[in-house]
Amino acid sequence: MASVVLNGVKKIYKGGFTAVKNFDLEIKDKEFVVFVGPSGCGKSTTLRMIAGLEEISEGKIYIDGKCVNDTEPKDRDIAMVFQNYALYPHMSVYENMAFGLVLRRVNKDEIHRRVLEAAEILGISDLLGRTPRALSGGQRQRVAIGRAIVRVPRVFLMDEPLSNLDAKLRNQMRAEIMLLREKIDTTFVYVTHDQTEAMTLGDRIVIMKDGYIQQVGTPREVFESPANTFVAGFIGSPPMNFFKAGITGSKDKPYLSIGGAEIPVSKKVLENINLPEDKKVLLGIRPEHIYIASGEGISGEIKVSEMMGSELHVHLSTDEGATVVIRVPTLDLSDEQKKRLTAHNTVYFGFREHALHFFDIKTGENLRKTSSL
Repeated sequence: MASVVLNGVKKIYKGGFTAVKNFDLEIKDKEFVVFVGPSGCGKSTTLRMIAGLEEISEGKIYIDGKCVNDTEPKDRDIAMVFQNYALYPHMSVYENMAFGLVLRRVNKDEIHRRVLEAAEILGISDLLGRTPRALSGGQRQRVAIGRAIVRVPRVFLMDEPLSNLDAKLRNQMRAEIMLLREKIDTTFVYVTHDQTEAMTLGDRIVIMKDGYIQQVGTPREVFESPANTFVAGFIGSPPMNFFKAGITGSKDKPYLSIGGAEIPVSKKVLENINLPEDKKVLLGIRPEHIYIASGEGISGEIKVSEMMGSELHVHLSTDEGATVVIRVPTLDLSDEQKKRLTAHNTVYFGFREHALHFFDIKTGENLRKTSSL
């Protein structure tokens, strides 16, 4: 088991394109850290630099306290699971899992023990005699993970291992990775563009954009206290809604001015906010924290109403042209209310003020004073 530390790591390609910029991170021993962000943000490049598959342009990477910049991948004592499985088609499952140990000239009895143990952990003991072509996508991914497990590495690196699976199988494999983590108890670095995987798997999440770290924190921290509008909009499904707003009224009786609406807000909500001099902010509110009001609040015309089973996703357009998504639980809705929440109807909505987020309009930074960012 080992810690992983990245100090000022950069990746600059020929031509001057910088894929990873000033990356600083300490991953503790036995921690599960997830790199998440949109395509092209530098997360896979960072993982490949940890593995030694990409040369580091600047900075240093340490594994278990040792600088590995000049250490060959095979000597870093890491194991990597790829998106495309990378199994040998002519070999059996057993042979695929054993192959790396054979190259290392591990004793045959030890190889056999490790393969059987890994197969038992992953529930593929009955597949050891098959070839990859006779397996489903989920089974192939288990074999790829098993091949990594048998090496007993200090660090597991996983590069979007579930992206080729369908939604149902992805959910199943995500749960299995969580159980696997408990069984083998080692350091994991996991890359994904799927925020659900990041939120459910990670002890901490590293959110990236354009080669920079935007925020590092626990799933709860990045959801409840996003560092900026990018994080706020990236984490959460459907994403956070944003409104240009002004703070009006008096200190004891403030209002949120949004479009033509003046919405009263508790002065306690504003106590921990570093308001700019002009008192103009970008207001953020998640779809589940907006409620349908009766005849007062902000008005909007329903464009689309998506039935999601236990809830409706109601898409509105306000008079100012803002697009708003509201999550409405369907359990207690009457037939009349459901009929009202259909396209072309106009409704009013309000905010649950305890869940409001305030961001700087120019920089997008969170304006909270007491944020754990």
